Amino acid sequence: MDMDGASSVVLQALTQATSQDTAVLKPAEEQLRQWETQPGFYSVLLNIFNNHMLDVNVRWLAVLYFKNGIDRYWRRVAPHALSEEEKTSLRAGLITNFNEPVNQIATQIAVLIAKVARLDCPRQWPELIPILLESVKGQDGLQQHRALLTFYHVTKTLASKRLAQDRRLFQDLASGIYSFACSLWSHHTDCFLQQIYARDEAGALSSLERTLLNYLTLSSSLSFQGFLNAVFERLKQFLECCRQVGPDSTCREKLEKIIILYTKVLLDFLEYHPCAFIPLIQRSLEFAVSYLFTPAGEGVTFERFIVQCMNLIKIIVKNDAYKPSKNLDDSKPESLEAHKIKTAFFTHPTLTEIGRRLVSHYFLLTEEELAMWEEDPESFAVEETGGDSWKYSLRPCTEVLFLDIFHNYNQTLIPVLLDMVQNLQGPTNVEDSVQLRMKDAVYNAVGLAAYELFDNVDFDQWFKNQLLGELQVGHHRYKLIRRRVIWLIGQWISVKFKSDLRPLLYEVILSLMQDPDLVVRQLKTPSCFCKLLIFRTEQFLPYLESIFGLLFQLLQQVTECDTKMQVLHVISCVIERVNIQIRPYVGCLVQYLPLLWKQSEEHNMLRCAILTTLIHLVQGLGAESKNLYPFLLPVIQLSTDVSQPPHVYLLEDGLELWLVTLENSPAITPELLRIFQNMSALLELSSENLRTCFQIVNAYLYLSATDFLQNYAESLCRAFCNLLKDITNEGQVQVLKVVEIALKVSPILGAHMFQPLLPHVFRGIVDGERYPVVMSTYLGIMGRILLQNSSFFSSLLTQMASECSQKMDQLLGSVIEMWVDRMDNITQPERRKLSSLALLSLLPSDNSVIQDKFCGIINISVEALHDVMTEDSETGTFKDCMLMSHFEEPKLSDDEEPPTEQDKRKKLLALEDPVHSVSLQQFVYEKLKAQQAMMGDQGFGVLMETVDTELVRQLQEFLQGL
Repeated sequence: MDMDGASSVVLQALTQATSQDTAVLKPAEEQLRQWETQPGFYSVLLNIFNNHMLDVNVRWLAVLYFKNGIDRYWRRVAPHALSEEEKTSLRAGLITNFNEPVNQIATQIAVLIAKVARLDCPRQWPELIPILLESVKGQDGLQQHRALLTFYHVTKTLASKRLAQDRRLFQDLASGIYSFACSLWSHHTDCFLQQIYARDEAGALSSLERTLLNYLTLSSSLSFQGFLNAVFERLKQFLECCRQVGPDSTCREKLEKIIILYTKVLLDFLEYHPCAFIPLIQRSLEFAVSYLFTPAGEGVTFERFIVQCMNLIKIIVKNDAYKPSKNLDDSKPESLEAHKIKTAFFTHPTLTEIGRRLVSHYFLLTEEELAMWEEDPESFAVEETGGDSWKYSLRPCTEVLFLDIFHNYNQTLIPVLLDMVQNLQGPTNVEDSVQLRMKDAVYNAVGLAAYELFDNVDFDQWFKNQLLGELQVGHHRYKLIRRRVIWLIGQWISVKFKSDLRPLLYEVILSLMQDPDLVVRQLKTPSCFCKLLIFRTEQFLPYLESIFGLLFQLLQQVTECDTKMQVLHVISCVIERVNIQIRPYVGCLVQYLPLLWKQSEEHNMLRCAILTTLIHLVQGLGAESKNLYPFLLPVIQLSTDVSQPPHVYLLEDGLELWLVTLENSPAITPELLRIFQNMSALLELSSENLRTCFQIVNAYLYLSATDFLQNYAESLCRAFCNLLKDITNEGQVQVLKVVEIALKVSPILGAHMFQPLLPHVFRGIVDGERYPVVMSTYLGIMGRILLQNSSFFSSLLTQMASECSQKMDQLLGSVIEMWVDRMDNITQPERRKLSSLALLSLLPSDNSVIQDKFCGIINISVEALHDVMTEDSETGTFKDCMLMSHFEEPKLSDDEEPPTEQDKRKKLLALEDPVHSVSLQQFVYEKLKAQQAMMGDQGFGVLMETVDTELVRQLQEFLQGL
């Protein structure tokens, strides 16, 4: 590309490429794309973005095209790679000056220089670092900043290289520049501090920006403990500066940002290099504890800094690398050293002060929080349990730190906490806000440490003598304590709480539930609330109607989406536990859920909660759930339709709801059958929900095999054939189980509908499938066909003999031989009996192949008889334990779930299944007698001589009396 003539045309194309008019934009982009491989193009781009007189948008675009070109064409082996001559020229041009006036473009230029450095520095670009260092030393403020910015990006990029040779090169480079970078960082930090105290905010901001860049450059390599030691001193200086800078100052915002960055480097180093951090443990603990738990932190700390310091303490306390083995001789020296440092630091007075301060200071609700609760308790409860993790939010971070310290140093801290409890015995003056908040904090600590306090607190006595009375204090201001006591009981109820106290607790809960504000606050921990409500179902049932009614009222009253989800969670827990006994009380909920579903159209997580509630509701209603179909089936249809955007959120719960609806359906309906149209797309997804999809298919087969197979067998068979081409062995078994169930439910129709799959099964048997579970399923399918649809088996055998170019008798012999050989792959007694019945069904026969395999058939039969025959101790005779003569409703205990409609269908089906309706003992006897009649006594005697004498003896023992 001719440089002189090219600049103008490239500039014009870039200008057009910034247009909002697509008619102008598209041709320009296409032209630029064609020029990407032209020699000289990137030199033109360099000249354009270095020309500060041109439009900013055009220059920005030139930088981006240049940066993208580095990724595509800079490497020597790349197609259309840049020539070495042009790359040399470009490298020189990139570092000619550092005076870019636009921040965004300066950052992009720094990034693209770093990209080139990753590929070429230091071998092809040895001058880069010296020129950057020289530019950083300059007096021009803009040039110094841009050079620092580039220096940071280059260092960060080189540090990210992972090859051993590259790492060594970087370490050599870092060692060479470390002293200079440290001195530069120290210089700019000192300048910032001087300017802060001189009230020069503009100068301080500029110095702080340079300090930050220097710091980021140094922190790109975390191998310098000297640097990290210096960080502590600078952090102290910056924190002191916070006293000098007003809270609304721009400088304060930047100052807090750099303090957080400094502490983050400490945390990162601790997390990724715990052993190298050991020399810093003492100083880290002194620093963090000083600012969090002594007057040193008053007036200078802020929330994010407190969180970082708490995380620092927590990771040191909890780090496995700092804990010796139970057998000290097996401990690593560094673990022993770290443990020694921690033990020396966490003295009894230090731990006592930390424990007291965590509870009495950090656990306290603030006056602002109490005021927020008064104004809008629902919003406050949602905000208090927002999405921030414990790492970033102060209150949960405080609680996690408390738990970790309490667990590791409980011998010291248990007496401290018990003393705080003792000091707060008896009712608290409702006018004393400080004492109320202190009691709330202490009870919070006792609840969190419930498991640690198991042997030290008689909770039953405390409940009866103290907590029960506090729950009955009705004053408006005491609701803080009532809420905390309910939460506290929820924490202890699974740790130490006598069941005979529960009715007393339910009485109190009923009265407290009249206050929706209190319940909303309690619902921030729904699992805890569920534990409060239910333990022994029979104890809870007298209160079920009242509590369920109050929960439903609350669901209608609350407005926050998150709160509705929590209420639904508790309602689901109640329904799940009491099961069918919920039926008299759900009428209002059933009427309300369609409205709530419609209102939650924009809130998919709330809809997930509704789906979960519907799952438990359908299980509780059983066959009566058919009355929900006008609402239920469209919900399932939407939730499982992958063409609808909400399926991303609703699919898993929607499939579960679909399954339980089928399991509890008393009969098929056209609408329920129609929903299956969604399944083809679901099977194509091959997602983690595939198992549930197979369960749904099976449920349709049990519900109405004829209707289902006639409508969907063809598409289902096609989907299964595709799945079997690329699926795990476990997935293959799931597919085959569907076929097996279809044959069990409808032997004739099932075999006909799934005919395309059966050659795959036949070949698997003949070839001796290696995986036992798959082989077992193959034999189960073939056993069904052979036993219950012998004509179809004959046609399949004919088809396979033709495909394999074998005689039918020869192929049949191979199948029987493999069946006998792999019988041990079948572990389920039902399938073992089925195999015996199936092979015995070939008798009587004058076929020489079958007679040749007679010994194997008898062997399988005797094995199956051992599996299913039990001896009557009184009569000494044998009976088939798998026989079922009639269907009985099972007698259930209070904790057992009643059978679903599908369970009943399976039992009725079993009554017709040969496995459960045919006596194996009788079947063996009849088949042997028929074979004897066909062959005559002499011929049959010769045939029996092929059987091992021990097998004959066992067979005779099983058949005695017949």
